[in-house]
Amino acid sequence: MDILMIILLVLLVVCAVVVSFIKSLTASVIVYGSFSLIVAVIWMILESPDLAITEAAVGAGVTGLLFYATLKKIGRIKDADENYKESDN
Repeated sequence: MDILMIILLVLLVVCAVVVSFIKSLTASVIVYGSFSLIVAVIWMILESPDLAITEAAVGAGVTGLLFYATLKKIGRIKDADENYKESDN
């Protein structure tokens, strides 16, 4: 169990560093969601299922969707239809 915890903690640090240096905002939202899911797994290992469910739902789910919706609203993410129309021209 100790090796699994060390691997998860290393992955947390890697996610934190990667999200700081990544240029794509969409990819950074995905990495942030991965960070939250890893934290949820750690909470499960520490036998706190209520915190794990909350972290998974709020951290990875709701916050990720809000980040994505905000990026789409401000025009940083294009719709698939817009990308398809641009490739036709």
